[in-house]
Amino acid sequence: MAGFHDIIGHDDIIRHLKNAIETGKVSHSYIFTGEPGSGKKLLAGTFAAALQCESGESEPCMTCDSCKKVIGKNHPDIITVTHEKPGSISIDEVRDQVVRDVDIKPYCSPYKIYIIPDAEMMTVQAQNAILKTIEEPPEYAVIMLLTSNIDSLLPTIRSRCVRLDLKVVDDSLVKEYLMEHLQVPDYQAEIDASYAQGSIGKAKEAATSQEFADMTANALKILKYANSMEVYELTEAIKTLAADKNNINDYLDIFQFWFRDVLMFKATREIDNLVFKQEINFIREQASERSYENIEKILEALEKTKVRLRANVNLELALELLFLTIREK
Repeated sequence: MAGFHDIIGHDDIIRHLKNAIETGKVSHSYIFTGEPGSGKKLLAGTFAAALQCESGESEPCMTCDSCKKVIGKNHPDIITVTHEKPGSISIDEVRDQVVRDVDIKPYCSPYKIYIIPDAEMMTVQAQNAILKTIEEPPEYAVIMLLTSNIDSLLPTIRSRCVRLDLKVVDDSLVKEYLMEHLQVPDYQAEIDASYAQGSIGKAKEAATSQEFADMTANALKILKYANSMEVYELTEAIKTLAADKNNINDYLDIFQFWFRDVLMFKATREIDNLVFKQEINFIREQASERSYENIEKILEALEKTKVRLRANVNLELALELLFLTIREK
């Protein structure tokens, strides 16, 4: 479990939550909203731990009985709502885990806290059921709704909760975090941070996944030699990519970073801002071989390929069209 001081970014939200604890002005209901992997669970969990901590400070102490229960994931007064069906939280689940339970006083803590991850999955009936508790909560109740799609919550719920918007974390902070906490080498941290687009969760996943490392290596092999590949080699490369259908968008992201690097280097001749610094020789070569127009065309083709795939166009065909553009000089 992390304390607030271990959380990367989100300074304004952390200030707000700590201030609420220090002044005793804790709201009965909060909405944490942000992209998947932006840190909603971590912030809500840390806030819950701090509220229940016996030290009475705005940081959880990690050593009192309450914090030990949080670390052991068995705190009786911090309830995380679970659901059976993968895509929805039913009215019965909300009634059993929150609405009926909230009348029972806390067992051993000042608050009774309910955390609802993926709150956008609550059915309209489930939202209406919890609305009454949000409108007339017992003194000790705190409800935290975590969502990556706030528009799917009823306006009546939105208007009664304190809304905390999680912004994406700056790439340089994500990179620093990966290097310091996960000992990821500089160049790999740069790639992982760019790929994660401000999401610490996504960055951690990329940094610790062998699959992502293999994917990056495979993508680079194609990108470095796309110009000089024989037609049969290119056909093989397309087949390999098409076979890895689940990761195709990640591949396209990596391709985009590469050609942005080529464009950036062509325009500035500077290495500092490149994602793939360690491949500077290949990037320099491609920057001198390709015109600005050609690179822009490739970046447009990459966007088009993403659109085509969302429209369920044949994958191999979409990739063939993309590679034709990449091979044009």
